[in-house]
Amino acid sequence: MEWRGRRQSDNVEDQRGASMDGSPLGRGGLRIPIGGGGRRGGGLGIGGIIVILIICWITGINPLSLLSGELGMDGSGFEQQQTTGNRTPANDETTAFVRTVLAETEDTWNGIFQANGQQYQEPTLVLFSGKVNSACGFASSATGPFYCPGDHKLYLDTNFFKELEQRFDAAGDFAEAYVIAHEVGHHVQNLLGILPKFNQARQRMSEADANRMSVRVELQADCFAGVWGKFTQQKGILDTGDLEEALNAAQQIGDDTLQKRSQGYVVPESFNHGTSAQRARWFKRGFDTGDMKACDTFSGNV
Repeated sequence: MEWRGRRQSDNVEDQRGASMDGSPLGRGGLRIPIGGGGRRGGGLGIGGIIVILIICWITGINPLSLLSGELGMDGSGFEQQQTTGNRTPANDETTAFVRTVLAETEDTWNGIFQANGQQYQEPTLVLFSGKVNSACGFASSATGPFYCPGDHKLYLDTNFFKELEQRFDAAGDFAEAYVIAHEVGHHVQNLLGILPKFNQARQRMSEADANRMSVRVELQADCFAGVWGKFTQQKGILDTGDLEEALNAAQQIGDDTLQKRSQGYVVPESFNHGTSAQRARWFKRGFDTGDMKACDTFSGNV
């Protein structure tokens, strides 16, 4: 995928390294008072310097960075990282890739919605590490990438890309792009009212029925990801083999394949994302047609 040098989205929040409650943390997770007694002016006394040196010795912080003002200061006089909370994403290649793919989805869905007389509301993608708090509750990296309809945000621990390659044998930049596009597909479903209806209906369903309906929801998100892939192909930025990377990723994370890998057998009634064959087939349908209308997973067999 020829993604370098293309527009990058600004709708990305980098929460890697932030505390769970969003409060500024000093290095090592400590809030470190810089100016004693809440004073706004004046220098540190010898007692304050000694306290800082002791804390630095315990936590491994370079005391010169504190005394020289290298680390940022907030209005309360507590040391904090130079960036917190909704800070600008780090300028590394993985982050640039994520921002570029998100921008490509924005271009695609803005165009599709506009062509249908609607306005697309761009989602925010949150990068996190380890754990994250969302409007849908707390989640860990083990959850995998997910979309929260409560805050219209996608959540991604970029370490999942390594897991995708090493654990699921699904390497490639377009395989990674498929993961992002799938979560954006859920956002599209949310805007269209599909997710709200499903979440209301599932409260009255048995677990088995809810799982079957969840499969249809997930397969439609795969199909929407394929629609995005078609528009990306038309731009001429896909490389030979990119489609195969996405199809392989879809197959590797099918419910049947995951269950065989983890427990050696499958339990079809517990499927909630779809089989490998289903996931690949619906992505391919979206990719071949480039048409949202071809993504009706709720009528007939899937």
